[in-house]
Amino acid sequence: MSAIATAAALSLPISFSRSTKFGNKRCARGGFGVFAIIGEEGGLVERKNPWTTLFDVEDPRSKVPHYKGKFVDVHQALEVARYDIQYCDWKARQDVLTIMLLHEKVVEVLNPLAREFKSIGTLKKELAELQEELAQAHNQVHISEARISTALDKLAFMEILVNDKKLQDRNTTESDLLLPTPSTSPNSLDTVNRRLPKKSLNVSGPVQAYHARLRNFWYPVAFSADLKDDTMVPIDCFEEPWVLFRGKDGKPGCVQNTCAHRACPLHLGSVNEGRIQCPYHGWEYATDGKCEKMPSTKLLNVKIRALPCFEQEGMIWIWPGDDPPTADLPSLLPPSGFQIHAEIVMELPVEHGLLLDNLLDLAHAPFTHTSTFAKGWSVPSLVKFLTPTSGLQGYWDPYPIDMEFRPPCMVLSTIGISKPGKLEGQTTKECTTHLHQLHVCLPSSRNKTRLLYRMSLDFAPILRHVPFMQHLWRHFAEKVLNEDLRLVLGQQERMLNGANVWNWPVSYDKLGVRYRLWRDSLERGSKRLPFSESP
Repeated sequence: MSAIATAAALSLPISFSRSTKFGNKRCARGGFGVFAIIGEEGGLVERKNPWTTLFDVEDPRSKVPHYKGKFVDVHQALEVARYDIQYCDWKARQDVLTIMLLHEKVVEVLNPLAREFKSIGTLKKELAELQEELAQAHNQVHISEARISTALDKLAFMEILVNDKKLQDRNTTESDLLLPTPSTSPNSLDTVNRRLPKKSLNVSGPVQAYHARLRNFWYPVAFSADLKDDTMVPIDCFEEPWVLFRGKDGKPGCVQNTCAHRACPLHLGSVNEGRIQCPYHGWEYATDGKCEKMPSTKLLNVKIRALPCFEQEGMIWIWPGDDPPTADLPSLLPPSGFQIHAEIVMELPVEHGLLLDNLLDLAHAPFTHTSTFAKGWSVPSLVKFLTPTSGLQGYWDPYPIDMEFRPPCMVLSTIGISKPGKLEGQTTKECTTHLHQLHVCLPSSRNKTRLLYRMSLDFAPILRHVPFMQHLWRHFAEKVLNEDLRLVLGQQERMLNGANVWNWPVSYDKLGVRYRLWRDSLERGSKRLPFSESP
């Protein structure tokens, strides 16, 4: 039997209904009534109950597979866990049936005709005994609920082990599980949980210098709208200072933000005829880094570093790595039918990996964002992120949100909104309106991230033309981020002091775990990166 059927059995509301000489009254709508009539001698005659099939479930203990030896592999453990849940389901139904039978006894005791043959003292005694039995039965139901919850947690955990082939390869010796039995007690369940393999993720201590392989990607660093012909945009990328500006042809360039003459920051100067001019002595540099003008001195062959720089789809991209840049830039535009409503840039005092961990985690929303977008969200009993067997994208259950991590530092999400500002618990395809978000987490330094945020909607296009709407969007985005920042900054402080921020991953951490495994494989120099088709 499925866990859904179990939950249905456990949630049946029970109401007391009196039987009369002519039959029994109809139960209150949505309630559960006991059907009985009075026989010739005043006793209850059992009548077929419409819910009988709900309890006609075979005891699954006889079908539990038995494996030789002390340990089983994850696939066998997954099968055992499935029977474990079936047993919990069957046991819960028996508990509910017990309550029903006690309910019938209460009806019999309280029956007006039956009371004529019993003294008040006898009735009180019977009712007291029934009350005690009923309380015990209710307690047993709560125990069954706890067992089902524990079994579901085990099943979800083992599902991750089966799907994540990377984790199976790394934890072959750890993935043997202690064989659980259907009658496992809470104490023994704790023992099993302690024996479940933990993912080998250790993100603790001071942030190490970024690996050279992490640089060999195209990185979005600014929005095109922020880079005018006469403006400069200073940025930090991998702990190095750079400055963006447009050349004579209007194309963007990215050069080292340090003058070759006296190491003055170039962004303090100005743009002069497509060249960036140092404010100290007026040396001027083109987008390729070559110094084309040196006032008051002889022109020397001087050049500063410049990075490959490209403009696409309203964003400025750079290639900070030593390898030759790839030919194609990934597309970050929202899906067809969406219009961009806001583009916001923020500098945040956290390491970019911790920020990505936060963005790839939605299960925290009903607890962290209670005063912004998740206000009024209910807390589901189980949150899961469902992904392909090998992939860095998927969808949230039960939230109508699709999400993807796109290397090296981008998070894209599409949120289904049946009513503006609310979640209806549907999939994104079933929702009529949607919000699309892009977050780019540029690693400025080991404790600073440059965040690019783009928000798009497939409804209310008029909002793009409302004056000062950009300021309203920015205010809301900052408010949401501040709810996260106080937590992530606390994580970062403890991480720097040695705490592992990935100490105990659970089922809803799947996408964040995959990001960490992808990054770890990249930095270790793996020939083929996990969860992706590219080498």
